[in-house]
Amino acid sequence: MICIAVDCMGGDAGPAATLPACAAFLSSHPQAQLLLVGQPQALAAWPKLLQHERCRMVAASEVVSMDDSVEVALRRKKDSSMRVAIRQVKDGAAQVAVSAGNTGALMAIARYLLKTLDGIDRPAIAAQIPNARGAGTTVLDLGANVDCSAEHLLQFAVMGSALVTAASGRQAPSVGLLNVGEEVIKGSEVIKKAGVLLRHAANSGLLNFHGNIEGNDIFRGTTDIVVCDGFVGNVALKASEGLASMLGGFIREEFSRSILRKMAAIVVYPVLSSFKKRVDHRRYNGAALLGLRGLVFKSHGSADAFAFEQALGRAYDAAHNRLLDNVRERIAAAAPLMAAAQSVQSKNASDPDSSDSSCA
Repeated sequence: MICIAVDCMGGDAGPAATLPACAAFLSSHPQAQLLLVGQPQALAAWPKLLQHERCRMVAASEVVSMDDSVEVALRRKKDSSMRVAIRQVKDGAAQVAVSAGNTGALMAIARYLLKTLDGIDRPAIAAQIPNARGAGTTVLDLGANVDCSAEHLLQFAVMGSALVTAASGRQAPSVGLLNVGEEVIKGSEVIKKAGVLLRHAANSGLLNFHGNIEGNDIFRGTTDIVVCDGFVGNVALKASEGLASMLGGFIREEFSRSILRKMAAIVVYPVLSSFKKRVDHRRYNGAALLGLRGLVFKSHGSADAFAFEQALGRAYDAAHNRLLDNVRERIAAAAPLMAAAQSVQSKNASDPDSSDSSCA
């Protein structure tokens, strides 16, 4: 059995989305157990779910709102559904926690309660963005770290590889470094240094590094994984979500026009509908907070029941396939390379006249 602690109060819709998602998830996952964390009066609206043999309610008296600051969520709301759900993971009552709540608060609380893994400086948010192959490109970071060093990008690549391996079974998923061009001479100094580290990791057998990629490669599916800083990653994520919304609006608009336009729309509707389904960001909902000593998944705040159910499924698969152990093992294997990189960085910082040639 895989036990998931669910923050039932988080997100824009709260229990109206999370509870029906939990009911559907239990029907399709007979080896799953759920801890429904939230305010008892809100959860009581679903008595059949609470009476399910694989469900148990865990009371929480407070809720972290979408506009609460990190300080409020972390310091003042110590009995929030978000915090209580993550505490279930810390205490060993659940293998993974899922929340659609405030992203900043979730990351802060998870990092405070669970701490980071040895060898990890900063946790990262990783999720899939739909691509032309009909699958998803795993991108990280998606917003947790706006400014990243080359060493952080290397850590993201290692953790992303572990995530894809746990999710798909592929032992050597390909990694691309997001840049303004494919050539190694392009990009900022951080990107160039990250490229050097990633090539070293590939030569050591730690990663399957494809090389630099550009933004359109995310949607082409050129690589299984794309690493970037959180600012760029979050922009890419929002752009992919906007694509599905725009297409849905286009289909509705065409059906509301003249008879001829309606007839033309009917002809192409199956193709448009199929494409819309492939790029529907709800199917890819569920981002992993990687680098922590416990599994936490973030659902989109605006997720409906279908999308939240997808996040539960991703969390279940991660726990079932030992994602946390996989991350630990890969980080341990990469530790010598990371230590060497940090040593070179410290040397260069103390010696302004030194060059980066020692890394090449």
